[in-house]
Amino acid sequence: MSKIQMTTPLVEMDGDEMTRILWKMIKDELILPYVDLKTEYYDLGLEYRNETDDQVTIDSAEATKRLGVAVKCATITPNAARMTEYNLKQMWKSPNGTIRAALDGTVFRAPIIVKGIEPCVKNWEKPITLARHAYGDVYKNTEIKVPGPGKAELVFTAEDGTVTRETIHDFTGAGIIQGIHNTDKSITSFAKACFNYALDTKQDLWFATKDTISKKYDHNFKDIFQEIFDKEYKEKFEAAGITYFYTLIDDAVARVMKAKGGFIWACKNYDGDVMSDMVSSAFGSLAMMTSVLVSPSGVYEYEAAHGTVQRHYYKHLAGEETSTNSVATIFAWTGALRKRGELDGNNDLMAFADKLEKATIQTIENGKMTKDLALITSLKDVTVLNSQDFIKAIRETFDAIA
Repeated sequence: MSKIQMTTPLVEMDGDEMTRILWKMIKDELILPYVDLKTEYYDLGLEYRNETDDQVTIDSAEATKRLGVAVKCATITPNAARMTEYNLKQMWKSPNGTIRAALDGTVFRAPIIVKGIEPCVKNWEKPITLARHAYGDVYKNTEIKVPGPGKAELVFTAEDGTVTRETIHDFTGAGIIQGIHNTDKSITSFAKACFNYALDTKQDLWFATKDTISKKYDHNFKDIFQEIFDKEYKEKFEAAGITYFYTLIDDAVARVMKAKGGFIWACKNYDGDVMSDMVSSAFGSLAMMTSVLVSPSGVYEYEAAHGTVQRHYYKHLAGEETSTNSVATIFAWTGALRKRGELDGNNDLMAFADKLEKATIQTIENGKMTKDLALITSLKDVTVLNSQDFIKAIRETFDAIA
């Protein structure tokens, strides 16, 4: 059988630990036998990021702007322990944060629904899509460890020399300070991406912050969203039969737990990080979540929403068998290949992506799955497969689909 041809390459961002192992398995078993894969490869493994002073991450983001579609493996964001383990030059920033800032995009994450994996929240009947702002806040913070008594101030010096100054705190002893920021431009892009995605998918849109406490920072998000909605999207939403509303994050959390699903929940950067993990875990598994970064310029970066599965990687290095769920990583590839096909008018590539997703879901629904799903499934007499055999089982299902 001749392989499906590609005209434009994907940007391929390799990653770390167990997900890096799965990355190669997925390519070898599920993609390369069927697709004449064209990628522009960037190694975002921590060792190479350290070797290049993180220039490889910047280069991969620029390549994504140029080629339009990227697929990314999970990567390590180093902490103090990783500094020692990998002998790093410095504690490099999150690659995701760097790429998101460069693309000025919004991350949309949604659970992958499979029969036999019921949500912990029993009234959730449809997927809940998290729209996460992908710039600023704690991911672009500046921090100071305060050694002792003194005054901490927030100071802004305008181009004309005008100074605005606010006291943060009068310290009587040691403590810490954190400075965060955002831009109206990025918040505007976030709002428009959310409104457009809601219209594209015909889903209601919720937005939530803590503006009652953060009366300037969070309130600015709220105001920009409302202004753009009223000017550009209100009539479009009415015509589409969908709604937009703002509420406090506290209220949104309570409402989500009682909702049936089928809507988009827009959150600031950190809120979206935490709530997407909560929603995906409650739907079944962190490895059962799609994630795509969409930029205002129409650039797309697909990734798995979970981490590098460090514990399984150490077992793998010790020669022990692992049963690691690769579904989110597979769906990162299928999402990128489908979008590449869509942008290039390549129907064969789009059909391949659809078929691979169908085969992945069908394999699980046929009772063949990794250990994390076997522990929570309502299906009877399931077969627990190791990491590689699960991917091979998907290939068998794929080949059997007409």
